[in-house]
Amino acid sequence: MSHAGVVATVFAKEVMDALRDRRTLLIVLLSSVLMGPLVLVALSALVGNLEERAERRELVVAGLAHGPTLVNYLQRQGFGVRAAPADYEAQLRRAALGDPVLVLQADFEAALRRGDAPVVEIVSDSANKRSEAGSARLQRLMAGFARERATLTLALRGIAPDLTEPLRVRERDLANPRVRGTQITGMLPFFVLMAVLYGALHAALDSTAGERERGSLEPLLGNPAPPWAIVLGKWAAVVAVAMAIAVLACFSFVPAQWLLRSDTLAALFQFGVREALVFVAVLAPFAAAISAVLMAVAIRCRSVKEAQASAGLVVLGASLLPLAGVFNLGEQAPWQLWVPALAQNTLMTRVLRGEGFDAAQALIPPLVCAVVAAAALAYVAARLRQAALR
Repeated sequence: MSHAGVVATVFAKEVMDALRDRRTLLIVLLSSVLMGPLVLVALSALVGNLEERAERRELVVAGLAHGPTLVNYLQRQGFGVRAAPADYEAQLRRAALGDPVLVLQADFEAALRRGDAPVVEIVSDSANKRSEAGSARLQRLMAGFARERATLTLALRGIAPDLTEPLRVRERDLANPRVRGTQITGMLPFFVLMAVLYGALHAALDSTAGERERGSLEPLLGNPAPPWAIVLGKWAAVVAVAMAIAVLACFSFVPAQWLLRSDTLAALFQFGVREALVFVAVLAPFAAAISAVLMAVAIRCRSVKEAQASAGLVVLGASLLPLAGVFNLGEQAPWQLWVPALAQNTLMTRVLRGEGFDAAQALIPPLVCAVVAAAALAYVAARLRQAALR
């Protein structure tokens, strides 16, 4: 049999072995492929809930009777006002109350009539994220009320209100909608990377340490075939399993958009077939490299349990590398393209942002992955050659 035939035979055998363990394969599919869409839908539900509360335009005020002037202003802005419960502080602490509370003192109206500046409190709980999210809106409303009172006071004294505002500030956000959307959906590349990693993990361990534990590796090495052909067949099968899960994970986000509750998130998250195909192209070199590395780690072990412990370090490292991009608040550093996992996370984030790749971004990550894969496969072939000589 030719070397190509040996590679094809080993490839077919390893794929069948991977598909035969249906329980493990089902667990990998459910945990890796469905996790990203489920998180996206859960995030949509959270954003939708915040939007629903914003549309409700209801404020909670303690001491409602102390500030009819302020209540009138709030109602003119289109907000409903309801009295705060007596135990609003306790309810905020245990997150039973989801809105911050505006507290008015008993002398609020008297202070306004005297021309003094009454004190108002905005009470929230930083551990209660729903109440904390509404504090900024209350602060803007209080600033608007203060400006209105100052304008009326100056007008009554015959002073032009424009004299108190010598400068007007306008804000302009340069980020396009897709870039703003990645502030919410930026974790999706991480879930896809983890799907590829865990998809390759089971197949890589089973084709190396698993066969050694079952005692089927030695008979395979007894065949008149070069070790590198056997390694290529096993590696191709592991990469095929990893890429199959990668394709499912990437394309699962396309129908997941139909379940989004938030109209804002649905408008910002534009992920179609084209983006899914680019994700798959970016992930292919990483799948090849991580499959070879996991095989190199597992080939040294005599049991699957021992291989799982050793491969856990690889999984941990690949999980932590994308975090470097999260903590980098400035421009993308050139060295990030030379680090597998981090480079792929960076490129997939650019896809979500609607940005293209330059020559370095398109070529460096695949070349690095190719070098890593070649080195790892050479190590696996050397280990198999040593085992065959024994």
